[in-house]
Amino acid sequence: MQIVPGAEPFTHDAGAVGVLVCHGFTGTPQSMRSLAERFAAEGFSVRLPRLPGHGTTWQELNKTRWTDWFAEVDAAYAELAATCDQVFVVGLSMGGTLATLVAETHQNDVAGLVLINPAYVMKDRRLLAVPALQHVVPSVAAISGDIKKPGVAEVGYARTPLKALRSQMRMWEQVTRDLPQITQPVILFHSPQDHVVPPACSELFLSRISSEDVTDVVLHESYHVATLDNDAGLIEDRCVDFITRVADL
Repeated sequence: MQIVPGAEPFTHDAGAVGVLVCHGFTGTPQSMRSLAERFAAEGFSVRLPRLPGHGTTWQELNKTRWTDWFAEVDAAYAELAATCDQVFVVGLSMGGTLATLVAETHQNDVAGLVLINPAYVMKDRRLLAVPALQHVVPSVAAISGDIKKPGVAEVGYARTPLKALRSQMRMWEQVTRDLPQITQPVILFHSPQDHVVPPACSELFLSRISSEDVTDVVLHESYHVATLDNDAGLIEDRCVDFITRVADL
């Protein structure tokens, strides 16, 4: 299966601090590449995998499930953990859900958690139809490209595959249930104007985790795909500051 230009994974081996970077649902590594490259420039070892079913066709994504996506990021985490003294996990949107699951799974072995508009259980009434609708139609309109900055585009699908979306919803339930297991230092970035993931997801996360070292950063100039939006530079700087502080570099 041919990979869409821009959807290629990114790997960089360098220092003893590793950073795992996770992109979102129907998106590609393109949305996180600038951030991953900044981490590499700072001397961190980096893994930014392409999630199964992403960066090809939405029909291929509809053949995958959340366990496939998690297996990919968990394998990337294992690569970093094998060579690095500390590993941080970073995620956007569903990538934030996956990053949270890595932190829940590996707990004290994860040095810190960086989340950008992460997705957890949502109360959107439209989602109630997905379990039945997935058996009737294969896809609905796309959710990618929620960016405030003019002239910037996200590489993603034109359709949202419903069987894959239903699987993601099941992952939300498990990850949200286990949020009290999060004890690592956290920096959370969230956009008040997000047309994909409501701010209530970030509020839910903050209300349930057990971490004592928590930094909450509001992105007033960005929509959902904030890593490609007006606050991208701010996110990169604050992420580097957070990792440097927590890793005691």
